[in-house]
Amino acid sequence: MAGGWSRDGAVNEQIEASIEDELKRLKARRAPQGESATHCVECDEPIPERRREAIPGVKLCVDCQQERDGRFQARGGINRRGSKDSQLK
Repeated sequence: MAGGWSRDGAVNEQIEASIEDELKRLKARRAPQGESATHCVECDEPIPERRREAIPGVKLCVDCQQERDGRFQARGGINRRGSKDSQLK
């Protein structure tokens, strides 16, 4: 079902394109490389051996990694739909 001036399926195409873009971005992220550290580079706590085996090249303990993952990272996105204000002017 299309809304307004858009053709049928346009909204789904926009959603799928956004998902594809995000997947490409995630795949492009660099994985840890090299040897795993025995101690966290941020807090100097020991990194468990099972974590080092599971993630080759790991440098952070679980707590520091969770904290880093939880930080807000601004990134530019594409507003495929545009705002209503810009469409009305």
